[in-house]
Amino acid sequence: MNARMLAVLLLTPFAAAVTQAAPILIRGARVFDGSSMLGQRDVLVRDGRIAAVEPNITAPAGAQVVEAAGRTLMPGFIDAHTHTFADMLPQALAFGVTTQLEMFTDHRMMAQWRAEQQGSAGATGRADVFSAGTLVTVPNGHGTQFGMAIPTITSPDSAQAFVDARIAEGSDFIKIVYDDGGAYMLNRPTLSRATLKAVIDAAHRRGKLVVVHVHSVKYATEAIEDGVDGLVHVYADTDAHAEFVALAKRRGAVVIPTLTVNMSVTGTAGGATLAADPRIESLLTRNDLSQLQQAFPTRPGAPARYENAADAVRALHAAGVPILAGTDAPNPGTTHGASIHSELDLLVKAGLTPAQALAAATSVPAKAFRLSDRGRIATGLRADLVLVNGDPTVDIAAARSVDAIWKGGVRFDRAAYAARARATRAVVIAAAVEPGVVSTFDDGNKTSRFGMGWMVSNDDLAGGKSKGAITVVDGGAEGSAKALRIAGTIDGALPYAWSGAMFTPASVPMQPTDLSAAKELRFWAKGDSKRYRVMLFAQSRGMTPITRTFDVTEAWKEYTFPFSAFGTDGKDIVMIIVAGGPAAGPFEFFIDNVRLQ
Repeated sequence: MNARMLAVLLLTPFAAAVTQAAPILIRGARVFDGSSMLGQRDVLVRDGRIAAVEPNITAPAGAQVVEAAGRTLMPGFIDAHTHTFADMLPQALAFGVTTQLEMFTDHRMMAQWRAEQQGSAGATGRADVFSAGTLVTVPNGHGTQFGMAIPTITSPDSAQAFVDARIAEGSDFIKIVYDDGGAYMLNRPTLSRATLKAVIDAAHRRGKLVVVHVHSVKYATEAIEDGVDGLVHVYADTDAHAEFVALAKRRGAVVIPTLTVNMSVTGTAGGATLAADPRIESLLTRNDLSQLQQAFPTRPGAPARYENAADAVRALHAAGVPILAGTDAPNPGTTHGASIHSELDLLVKAGLTPAQALAAATSVPAKAFRLSDRGRIATGLRADLVLVNGDPTVDIAAARSVDAIWKGGVRFDRAAYAARARATRAVVIAAAVEPGVVSTFDDGNKTSRFGMGWMVSNDDLAGGKSKGAITVVDGGAEGSAKALRIAGTIDGALPYAWSGAMFTPASVPMQPTDLSAAKELRFWAKGDSKRYRVMLFAQSRGMTPITRTFDVTEAWKEYTFPFSAFGTDGKDIVMIIVAGGPAAGPFEFFIDNVRLQ
């Protein structure tokens, strides 16, 4: 396994073919315009825009005519809460999501997407993205655990400079993390309330919307009291809602409840039913199927309950607080695109009518996030359209029966996408490996008990300039003879910049291996008193690195990493990298006595 292979995995889009078409006449469909059902209409599309919505339109010369009687035409869906990587955007479009509101990504990716969307051809083969870019959090707070080196904030007096830096990077809106994890028995630092208020005010001075990540009613209440425009989760730690609902209504806040993830984080895979639905399953990759059936590990005594979140949505909606459909993909229990359909289902079960749920995924987020060119079917707006069999304003599940998708007037080739998705399922898992020693390095080599041994992995061929080397040196942990030295320089040019030692458990590159007989990875380490990373790649996690950090000292210390901490059961591990970073600069550390147990 070399860096070129890793670069392909991390950076190559899962592209989908598109077919150019203009003008287009969609004839005789029931039209849900984003707010209400108009009844049977014809919709004419020219140059990527909706030219007319009327009965009995005469087809222009050369028009492609789509006979749509008995079907329903809707605006493309807007997923109001995602976390996005380049290869996930065609996937979103394949399920009818034409726009994503992205709640934390690397600002360089954000800039690339914006340039593509604003180009002359647009980005018709994938969902559009509008992004918060770098979120607002404190050192070691939520958002710092993903292996990306990001700026953090510590005091109110730096709020304006911090917000201005995000705007300079291109953030479309500002997202704040204001939550200590207590609802789920976690213990994370978070902003002071004074800093929260200062950031909200700083963003509003620049005309930017502000949304806040919360999971408890305390933090949700304080955020709305301090002027936030919306919440990007709903609390689940209490069944008392009246006071909060009245406050949210009075202050004009919107709520993106992410019920699918609320279900997953309380122990039930939020997308499991999607994997069993043939209307969805036929377009799912192997990774999607696994991801949808995962849930977060729960902690005994955690006050969060899914029923609390659903009841909060029911109360908020009844009071007239705008509810927006968002999935928080690609967290456990979710996947891009498909999960909007589980979110719609859960919103209906939480009290919205099917038409109101559809509005929560179209016109309501468009209005809340000032996207005036989309979210509705009306003359002059973008031709982001989804045609489905049946009537989802009566049965929300009919939204899953997608017949056609247009993005900017260009029809998406779902059949080609489905064929590629099916091809990903033909994955061979290497034989299971018993727990025990992986490497001791005492023979002076970089070998391992199984697999391909240890080799250097740098980010150079993925576009970075990090450099490093690994060597076996004298003096190991627990009095052993040898250890592996990992040293180099991280240049920080990539969101996942890395250099380190890579272990491939299979005997050939890129073959997943079943390590589930073990529950955890263990090794000893020492070094230059910096923070380092374990980057684990699993086939079922989409081959995006799941990262956990560890802090070394000058003395040998044993470190333990349960597979569950990476969101996997270990059945399909492709590679493990012990790497320098995320901080840029030189590094040097040593590992020894690597084992699975």
